[in-house]
Amino acid sequence: MADYNKERRWFMPNKRAANYAEERKAKVHTHGSKEGKELTEYEKGLRSGYLQCQSDHAGLFRFKQAMDAFGDKDYARQFSREKGTKLKKKDKKDNKGA
Repeated sequence: MADYNKERRWFMPNKRAANYAEERKAKVHTHGSKEGKELTEYEKGLRSGYLQCQSDHAGLFRFKQAMDAFGDKDYARQFSREKGTKLKKKDKKDNKGA
């Protein structure tokens, strides 16, 4: 589990929405440490309101930004989860020769 407020925890927006719809139909948690427990009224509201979208869109934007710059999926995944950092100049090996 991520340390509080140190790592952006994002999903592709359509995947989060699908998971939320699944949980709302089942009326219980289907993932994580609360799996099998009933959703509270607040949690039902979160799932219908989809309040996590800002973090999801920011993470997806940063992932695509790093992929365009470096083409390295592992680095892009790490970069998209960092909060408050700028795209770093990463040495990209060029195999085309001089």
